[in-house]
Amino acid sequence: MPSSQLLAADEVSVEGCLYISIIGGCHFCHTEGYREAEGKIDTEKALKGSSVGWRSPWGTTYASNLRESARVYTEDKWVDYLKNRFTMPPMPWYQVQAMAESDMRSLYLYIKSLGAPGDAAPRSRPPGKEPRTPYVPLEPPQTPRK
Repeated sequence: MPSSQLLAADEVSVEGCLYISIIGGCHFCHTEGYREAEGKIDTEKALKGSSVGWRSPWGTTYASNLRESARVYTEDKWVDYLKNRFTMPPMPWYQVQAMAESDMRSLYLYIKSLGAPGDAAPRSRPPGKEPRTPYVPLEPPQTPRK
């Protein structure tokens, strides 16, 4: 992006957050088929969550439908939600909390611009409960005994 098109650090915009949603990795998990499409964003699926789970000792988690989440919040409540949300792995909530408030507001506007939320993503499954969808196994490394 040419420097003349770069946004001011505190500017709120839909275009700015498209960029942030890509480099921040939002689509990697929250857009079904994004990896398989080699980074091409299908706006029909963008940020609607994923049916592929992440299975680990803490259970099976799913990337949520961010369109559905944004639908129930005002912009100010969305910012508060992002600043105070703690989630299960592999979601890097600490990275979201480190975002500039203008980026959080831009993300909200970008998600709202995508249209209707569609269906909810699958709900998390507790440890020991078999997922009903495809999943990626996440096994923490074992600590060697001394």
